[in-house]
Amino acid sequence: MIVRGKIGAALAVAGTLALTSIGARAESEAQLKARIAELEKNQAAMQVEMRELREMLKAAPTAAATPTPDSKVVEVERKQNVITEEVRKIREAISLPETKELKSEYGLGPAASKVYGVNRGLSIGGYGEFNYKNNVSDSGGRNDEFDILRLVLYTGYKFSDRILFNSELEFEHGLTGEGADGEVKVEFANIDVLLDPKINLRGGLVLVPMGFINEMHEPPFFHGNARPEVERRILPATWSTGGVGVFGELLPGLSYRSYAVVGLDAKGFSSSGIRGGRQEGIETAEDFAWVGRVDYSPLEMLSVGASAYLGNSGQDQEYDGSKVDVFTQIYEAHAQLRTHGFEARLLGSWIELDDAGALSRDTGINPDGTEPVAGSQYGWYGEIAYDVMPLVLPDTEQYLAPWFRYSMINTQDDVPAAFVSDDFYDVDIFEVGLSYKPLSQVVFKLDYRNQDPKTGELPDEVRIGAGFVY
Repeated sequence: MIVRGKIGAALAVAGTLALTSIGARAESEAQLKARIAELEKNQAAMQVEMRELREMLKAAPTAAATPTPDSKVVEVERKQNVITEEVRKIREAISLPETKELKSEYGLGPAASKVYGVNRGLSIGGYGEFNYKNNVSDSGGRNDEFDILRLVLYTGYKFSDRILFNSELEFEHGLTGEGADGEVKVEFANIDVLLDPKINLRGGLVLVPMGFINEMHEPPFFHGNARPEVERRILPATWSTGGVGVFGELLPGLSYRSYAVVGLDAKGFSSSGIRGGRQEGIETAEDFAWVGRVDYSPLEMLSVGASAYLGNSGQDQEYDGSKVDVFTQIYEAHAQLRTHGFEARLLGSWIELDDAGALSRDTGINPDGTEPVAGSQYGWYGEIAYDVMPLVLPDTEQYLAPWFRYSMINTQDDVPAAFVSDDFYDVDIFEVGLSYKPLSQVVFKLDYRNQDPKTGELPDEVRIGAGFVY
């Protein structure tokens, strides 16, 4: 009776633990480890009882009318196997836990935010995109092309409730090596210290928090196979740099990010903009800058925000025979509305550069004197879309949105004296397309782009492609 009572108590505890451990992934690491210890303690007790049962079976078989020690042995072994399996699952929950539903955190894309949704340990995500581009009526002899634009791996590790690492490793254009256009690069890699919803720390190779696309550039979450040109030429997405700073949510719906970062390198500036000034990880750090961003969402369907970048870009280098600061100012404002299937985005950005004359006279930047760097550059775009799928299938989770975008870009707005602006870089862009999502993580895209510079010609483009996140 004593043995039977002890076995019953052990089985009851083990059964309760086996059932409740299903929810272990929602608990903290300390709680998970405590559960493992309790399971292992009861497993050891059951092993003792198992030996006693086997000894009883050898000494005196039980009457046929009652459960035999032999049948009890089988039952205890089954329960031990259950506990062993649950211990294994909990250990996996600590080292490689299941993630919650994908959602954006701190301005990052949903897949890039996966590490924030795990309890502890490793997080893996990623995205990819590819498309075919056809140049329509192109008199310049440009080739049509198919391109594996990007294949990206996000890896993160949550060391504790407060400290985590997050990163993005990107493979571009399918192939690297001599003569190939592809490259492999670390897009961002930073450590976050989560102190309080209102203030947290971040340091490393950080994404510059400007515009819609630079932080959230996963293909299901923007329209078109190509990213908006304003956010490539004026805001040079994807743009990352070494930095450290703070971020958080001051009030419900009011979030911010503020970083001290390594400055741009003006040696890469050109008549087409500042995109070539990105340093992307291997960086000359003689000059630094500040970048800050604020977003406010008074309603779930509406968000507005602005960002600013201020800092020198000269990097202690000579331009036209002398060292200049090249103080760089970039300002950006944006708004987004989403309601009842309707979507709208509006973004404007402008750049002011000091010492544009020295840059334009520098033969390394402007060899023939006809491609000056403008002291003032700007661009803006407006975009609308409407999800028509609910009109056809009211209960579906699929998504089908026709969309239209108009962009205006001028990287030669105000060139230095003695130079003439190149109106080829003053361009209007009209785009129209379809985005279809059979589910939220996969998108198929079709779009048409008309580019209309004031002088010269650019071909119209038709693109068809797809993207995904996981």
